[in-house]
Amino acid sequence: MKVLMINGSPRAEGNTTLALREMERVFAENGVEVETIRVGSKDIRGCVACGYCFEHGECAFHDTVNEIAPKFEACDGLVVASPVYYASANATLIALLDRLFYSTHFDKAMKVGASVVVARRGGLSATFDELNKYFTICGMPVASSQYWNSVHGQTPGQAAMDAEGLQTLRTLARNMTFLMKSIALGKEKYGLPPREEPQRTNFVR
Repeated sequence: MKVLMINGSPRAEGNTTLALREMERVFAENGVEVETIRVGSKDIRGCVACGYCFEHGECAFHDTVNEIAPKFEACDGLVVASPVYYASANATLIALLDRLFYSTHFDKAMKVGASVVVARRGGLSATFDELNKYFTICGMPVASSQYWNSVHGQTPGQAAMDAEGLQTLRTLARNMTFLMKSIALGKEKYGLPPREEPQRTNFVR
């Protein structure tokens, strides 16, 4: 099993990093290979809907997005983590996710997704919902925990005092591991669910 974790924080040793390390330890204990990539401090522009990816199979902007794409394709699970700014995720992370999900045309169905959000106080659930939408639009099961996947902390290292938040992430990593392994066994025995041809309707006719 392979998990790719994308850290949207611009701080190398911030609370988002601390939270993800809690998950990394559990994955390691369960024999899951983990790669964590921090993107919050990178220069990543947003999607311009140019259509280049439909002709060339990659984004027109040759940056971190195209570097992450093959890692995303190869993984069994994806964790996306962000600090919370104005009740939403880091804008750099959102720019990356918009382009990563839009420009990669491989089948994402049954890759397990999980989002992790970190804040001083508020805006956690709004950001949690925002990030989960990337998974649910493309058939990725969303791993859950004992609470919403959130950790509190303001100054670097303060998240270590949020015992409930860190326990939530440990539970999330265990549940995610179980789900990935179960899906792998299900694929082997039953295959993937059959699919219908997409029916794409527009509201303007």
